[in-house]
Amino acid sequence: MEASIVHSFFLIFAGAAVVASIALYTRQPMIIAYIALGVLFGPSALSLINEPKLMDEMSHIGIIFLLFLLGLDMQPSHLINMLKKASWIALLSSAVFAALGYGVAILYGYSSIEGAIIGLAMMFSSTIVCIKLLPTTVLHHKHTGELVVGLLLLQDMIAIAVLLVLYSISGAEDNGAMQYLKPLIGLPLIVTGAFLFVKYILLKLITRFDRFHEYIFLVSIGWCLSMAVLAETTGLSAEMGAFIAGVALATSPISQYIATHLKPLRDFFLILFFFSIGASFNLDLLGLVIVPALILAISSMFIKPVVFRYLLKAIKEDASTSWEVGFRLGQISEFSLLIAYLAANIGLIGKEASHVIQATAIISFALSTYIVILNFPNPIAISDRLRRD
Repeated sequence: MEASIVHSFFLIFAGAAVVASIALYTRQPMIIAYIALGVLFGPSALSLINEPKLMDEMSHIGIIFLLFLLGLDMQPSHLINMLKKASWIALLSSAVFAALGYGVAILYGYSSIEGAIIGLAMMFSSTIVCIKLLPTTVLHHKHTGELVVGLLLLQDMIAIAVLLVLYSISGAEDNGAMQYLKPLIGLPLIVTGAFLFVKYILLKLITRFDRFHEYIFLVSIGWCLSMAVLAETTGLSAEMGAFIAGVALATSPISQYIATHLKPLRDFFLILFFFSIGASFNLDLLGLVIVPALILAISSMFIKPVVFRYLLKAIKEDASTSWEVGFRLGQISEFSLLIAYLAANIGLIGKEASHVIQATAIISFALSTYIVILNFPNPIAISDRLRRD
C-alpha cells in the first residue's frame, strides 16, 4: 500500500508540476489542468492510477482546510447578518435551478426520478471552486465574500437535508427520526461549544505558548480536524465543522497568522481534489452524456447569474456585486457529485444519469473558472490587474 501511495503521489504531483507549467505558459487556469491530468492518468485513459477513490478521500481534507481558512476571515456578527438576509434567496434560487435541471433531464429522455435527482444536483454551487477564486484582502471583496459564503452555507444545509433523505432511502441509517434530529440538535451545540472552548481553553493555550510556531501549527490542525469529525458525528458535514472552527477563532489576532501558515497544506490537498474529479470520470460514457451535460453546464453558468442578480437586488445589493456573486456561483457542486454517487448506489438513477451529473460538474467547473479568472479579481488570475489574494 505504501509503495502504491508513493507511486500515485509521484505521478500526481510530478504530472501536476508539468501541466501547471504548460497552463501558465499558455495562460490557462491551473484548476482545469489538474482535472485534465486526472482524466489522462485515471482508469478510463492511461490507467496509471487505479485508486481514484483513495485520492478522493485524501482530497476531501483539502476542502476541510479550505473552509477552516475561510472561517478565519469571517467575523461572526457579519456572517450572522448575511445568513439572515440571504436565507430566502438560497431557497428560492435552489427551487429555480432544480426546475431547470429537471426540465433538461426530461427533455433528453431520462425518467422522472432521474430528472428529480439531476434537478437536485443543479441546486448547489461549488464551495471549493468559489472560495478558491475569492480574494479576501480587499474591502469590497470581503463583502462579496460574505454574500458568497452565506449563500454557500445555506446551500450546504439544504444539501445535507437531501443527503439525509437519500441515506434514509438506502437504509444506511436505522435510527428513524433520530437521523433528522441529530443535525438540528447538534448544530447549536457545536457552535456554542466551539466558541466557549476557543475563549476559555484554546486561546489561553495559544497565548501561553505563542513563541513555539510548531505548536500553533499543530494545535490549529488538531482543532480544525476535531471539529470536522465532531460535525460528521452529529450528522452535519465535515466542511461545516471546519468552518465553525475557523469562525470561532476569527476574532482572535492569531487567526491571520494561522491562515497564512496553513495555505500550503490546503493547496497540497486541493490538487488531489481536482485530480480525483478527472480520474473518477468514465470516458466510455462521454458520447452519451456530453450533450445534456453541456446544456446543463452552460445553463447553470448563464442562468444562475441572472437569478442571483434579481434576487440580490431585493436586499439592496448593487448590480455589479449581484452579477459578480452570480457568476462566482455559476457552477454545480461537489455535493452534486455525492448526490449522484449515492443515488446511483441505491438504484434511483442509472450509470448514464450519474455521469451526466459528473460531466456537468467538470464542465461547469471549467466554464466558471474561465469566466471568473478572466473577468473578476481572484488569487489565480492570469492578468496582473485582476490578481488579488
